[in-house]
This record gives sequence, C-alpha cells and structure tokens, in this order.
Amino acid sequence: MVAQKGKDLLLKVDKNSTSTFTTIAGMRSRRIAFNAESVDVTDVDSVGRWRELLAGSGVQRASINGSGIFKDAQSDADIREMFFAGSIVPWQVVVPDFGTIEGLFQITSLEYAGAHNGEVSFELAIESAGSLTFTVAP
Repeated sequence: MVAQKGKDLLLKVDKNSTSTFTTIAGMRSRRIAFNAESVDVTDVDSVGRWRELLAGSGVQRASINGSGIFKDAQSDADIREMFFAGSIVPWQVVVPDFGTIEGLFQITSLEYAGAHNGEVSFELAIESAGSLTFTVAP
C-alpha cells in the first residue's frame, strides 16, 4: 500500500440508527486503535516458567480519537447531544485502500478548546460497545 492522504480517513456516525452515515465535520486528525487483553494461564508446569496465554480469550476493543472544528451548529449539537445522552450508536471508520470498520460506539470524551485569535476546536474519543465488522476496500 502506498502512502495515503490523512484527510481520506473518514469518521462517520449514524446518530439515528437509520443506516445513514454522515462524516463528522472538520476532522483534522483521527486515530484508531485496536486492543485485546490477554489471559495469562501460566502455571508451575509452564516450560522454563515462560508465560503462556489462552488463545481466543480476553476482551477486544477499539478506540477512536479525533480533533477538528465543527462545520456548523448542527454538527456541534449532534455530537454534544450524543455525549450527554450517553448514546451508543453506529459509527464507521473508512480507511483508504484498507477497508471500513463499523459497529456500535459511545462518545467517552468531548473537549473544546480555543485561542483568543482562532477558532473553537474539539477533541472527541469514542469506544467500541459491541462487536465490529470489517469490510475490505474494493
């Protein structure tokens, strides 16, 4: 895979669970991380006292962070409403030439910042709240 433009990595939300995803406005940076907890099953019979892990167990999760500016009052209101309601809604992450990750997420952090001579910006963090699907890019 050759280098891709960061602006092509899209974060989309379906705030009404209607299968209509809209791109979060003004995202200037975004990051997705996948994590899996391990389950240690090491015991006195473990060869050389090396740690042993139980395959296929533990909790898997995805976390997505992003920052940017809101394009309008409606996109600001939508994100704020989902955060304060603690909503768990469908989100998509489109990674160019890789694929689309889709599933339920909850906004776990929403921060606003601004300089006296600049625009108001926001930072957003969402955490997976169920299983995710992955569709390979065509």
